[in-house]
Amino acid sequence: MTDVRSPAVAGMFYPADPRQLAHEIRDFLDSAPPHKLAPKALIVPHAGYIYSGAIAATAYATLTDIAPHIRRVILLGPTHRVAVRGLALPDAEAFDTPLGRVMLDRAAMRKIAHLPQITVSDAVHAREHSLEVQLPFLQSVLNNFTLLPLAVGMATAEEVAEVLEAVWGGEETLIVVSSDLSHYLPYSVAQHVDGMTAGAIVGLHQPIGHEQACGGTPIGGLIVAARKHHLEAHLLDLRNSGDTAGPHDSVVGYAAFAFTGGENHE
Repeated sequence: MTDVRSPAVAGMFYPADPRQLAHEIRDFLDSAPPHKLAPKALIVPHAGYIYSGAIAATAYATLTDIAPHIRRVILLGPTHRVAVRGLALPDAEAFDTPLGRVMLDRAAMRKIAHLPQITVSDAVHAREHSLEVQLPFLQSVLNNFTLLPLAVGMATAEEVAEVLEAVWGGEETLIVVSSDLSHYLPYSVAQHVDGMTAGAIVGLHQPIGHEQACGGTPIGGLIVAARKHHLEAHLLDLRNSGDTAGPHDSVVGYAAFAFTGGENHE
């Protein structure tokens, strides 16, 4: 019997009804501004779709032209509920969403299992939303793909980059880092702070602190890898919850980035 992680935040962060979910994602993607890019990596926010879905769609819409080539997604997001040292893999063979089943790349999981920063924990993944909310978007824009899900806890950017290097691959491999930006600042303060953070990411400067981005550690690892592989970072969208569906007195920042260019890792 296949060990499957069931969706934990369907009906909360995004619709649980498959038809409604597919329709909502299609509306987000259709409204996304066009960017003629061929990304190797994306940074995408992970709040409820009412708050950050439009910003996430700006990133995923860039995959339209290259989607037929993508066969594997390396998905990294910060842990919010269960603390862990290093990067946690699940002990599962698939993740389910209302849109269907995504098989995990067990070969890639075995390839990185020997690294000291890699651990295996179903508990870390069971209720974690940062990875889950990306899956319906990926299912909507890609064809058949496998998933390597990594929940990032207490780790260094270099430890994350080492894992990315081991599974870097070529055009068949897409890297997605799931992260929001600042949390619970007044609107104008958040605009300033998030603008500085976005500038640092585009400039491939790290560290990115956790007060700047909850996924600062996986973002930092991606920046280390991007510098090595001569990738260029593009800011696609930068807004906050005050722009989408929330008040202005306490907002959460969201941004979408695409990383392009570089060299394939043999």
